[in-house]
Amino acid sequence: MTAPALLSIQSLTKRFGGVTALQDVSFAVRPGTIHGLIGPNGSGKTTNFNVISGMYRPDGGKIIFDGVTISGMPAHRITRSGIARTFQNLRLFKTMSVLENVLVGLGGSPRGRDTIFPWDPYLRPWRAHAAEAHMRTEAMALLDRFQLADLADVPATSLPYGKQRRVEIARALATQPRLLLLDEPAAGLNAEETRELEETFIRLVAEGLTILMIEHDMRLVMGVCQWVTVLDQGKVIADGTPEVVRSNEHVLAAYLGREDD
Repeated sequence: MTAPALLSIQSLTKRFGGVTALQDVSFAVRPGTIHGLIGPNGSGKTTNFNVISGMYRPDGGKIIFDGVTISGMPAHRITRSGIARTFQNLRLFKTMSVLENVLVGLGGSPRGRDTIFPWDPYLRPWRAHAAEAHMRTEAMALLDRFQLADLADVPATSLPYGKQRRVEIARALATQPRLLLLDEPAAGLNAEETRELEETFIRLVAEGLTILMIEHDMRLVMGVCQWVTVLDQGKVIADGTPEVVRSNEHVLAAYLGREDD
């Protein structure tokens, strides 16, 4: 029996003035999978992420996450519900260290609001100190998973690009998501860094995470994704297994078959 969708996108529409960026987009992301979202530049992939994560409000349709309609919710509530994301262009906090960037993510985790009890003025200082120590331990554990622990006190934006990517993913995971939205995670990475990233994704899904990934590296997409949705000009033109999508004539014409993509 097929598991119910963790994320269901139903007839999603988003307009910017007279331009329709998303038109009647529908697809479902199953739990415990890596789901690829691909398409030519300008096809609506990042707009889709922006609507899912609450940065944009949809003009039509519905987004359901784990049985709850989240369409139009503010971004912080969507994060609290269990969805985290990274960005196509890195958005690390420039004045913060690697560790501090990840600590910000921990502050947005579902448990973050429960670690300090402001209603108890006598215990508050002790609890705050204990909470900070616990968060630092968790943050260091995340950094260790991404081979970044020895760089904890280094300014995040001083790192090489590939390591900055890993910091951003670690910060997203610090919010303890059930669904991770990755916007071109392999962009700017060399072959070895991409291979390590692939292994990380497989390990995270084995631990219970679900990933929805925008990516132009077709070797990565076809190698790790169990399902792929293809957008072109704001519409879904294919939705299926990598094998099915790879042989779809519309996909070949719009994307995979073009030499310049």
